[in-house]
Amino acid sequence: MPPTVQIKGIREGLLVTLGEGPWSEVQAALLAEIAEKASFFNGARLVLDVQNHILNAATLGKLRDLLADYNLSLWAVLSHSPTTEQTAQTLGLATRIHQGRADDAPASSDPETEGAEAVLVRRTLRSGSRVEYPGHVTIIGDVNPGAEIIASGDVVVWGRLRGLVHAGAEGDPEAVVCALDLSPTQLRIGEHISLAPPSRKTPRPEMAFIREGQVVAEPWSLPGQE
Repeated sequence: MPPTVQIKGIREGLLVTLGEGPWSEVQAALLAEIAEKASFFNGARLVLDVQNHILNAATLGKLRDLLADYNLSLWAVLSHSPTTEQTAQTLGLATRIHQGRADDAPASSDPETEGAEAVLVRRTLRSGSRVEYPGHVTIIGDVNPGAEIIASGDVVVWGRLRGLVHAGAEGDPEAVVCALDLSPTQLRIGEHISLAPPSRKTPRPEMAFIREGQVVAEPWSLPGQE
């Protein structure tokens, strides 16, 4: 079994946690994951949690160069190893993040937000682009025809949504899709599918959700417009 690669959206960018195993195999698994989801990772800022791996300057520098080839910026390295931490600092990389690691989180949490992982994408998704994430997805930009968004949670588009979108992809019928201009080629929530709605001369913010087994869309009230 290849080493695990876990991805989570955080304030600083994408937190990528690498599993145990020989470093050559771990690095190969990471690069394979990035290559497979190139449109998702493109332009992202990475925080790598390498856990117990002991990395010298040559190894970590090589990885930073390889990530740059995929248009990724290595911003921070988290590690249980003092050697790796010192190496990261020598290369000018951060070794701490604002929100801390999951095992540093307080024992109590708000039940409304517990487990609500999300990723923020600040760019327009063009035809052929695909964003897939096991949580909520927010896009600041347009989603053009031919682009796809697949999320196990909600999808919010601060722009025109004209591609394919699937919220609640793991079967969540409570998921919603919001956009300033909701005109997808196909909209899916859980197991329910809706085709493109009739075009409107004047776009308006809308929210799509499941009501009585069907996908419906209603005006989306933005702050200050209630």
